[in-house]
Amino acid sequence: MLILLAFIIVFHITSAALLFISTIDNAWWVGDNFSTDVWRMCDTNTSTCMAITDDFNEYQSIQAVQATMILSTIFCCVAFLVFILQLFRLKQGERFVLTSVIQLLSCLCVMIAASIYTDRHEDLHQSHGYRMEVSKGQYGYSFVLAWIAFAFTLISGVMYLVLRKRK
Repeated sequence: MLILLAFIIVFHITSAALLFISTIDNAWWVGDNFSTDVWRMCDTNTSTCMAITDDFNEYQSIQAVQATMILSTIFCCVAFLVFILQLFRLKQGERFVLTSVIQLLSCLCVMIAASIYTDRHEDLHQSHGYRMEVSKGQYGYSFVLAWIAFAFTLISGVMYLVLRKRK
């Protein structure tokens, strides 16, 4: 039982780490001489970055991605704290339903963020607010990590739903 508990904790911390990295790091859309994320666009040749502001045509889409990724990260961290509290408060045989619901909310938020970015990426990168041509790029590792975090949070949310407290 202790090994299962350690696995669950490590899996949850890994999910949170993936969410933090994908939210913070500058690699949602990358090209030969630039990288962009949901916060800024960086020119790798000159090592200069420009914040994404309301000057961009699709700023509302970027804000939706920002908000849902932040919410996802917050929900994941709260779910971990609730799980630790429920370890000590639940009676034997009860399920970790509250932790599961919060973790599944985190899963939903990261799915919404990655889906919005997937759907709107063409319009996002055609914006005239960029100083350089960014339409000829590809998805970066932060975007991939967001989808992996979706899978991890979904699996852990279902795992918490099935899990019962034992001795």
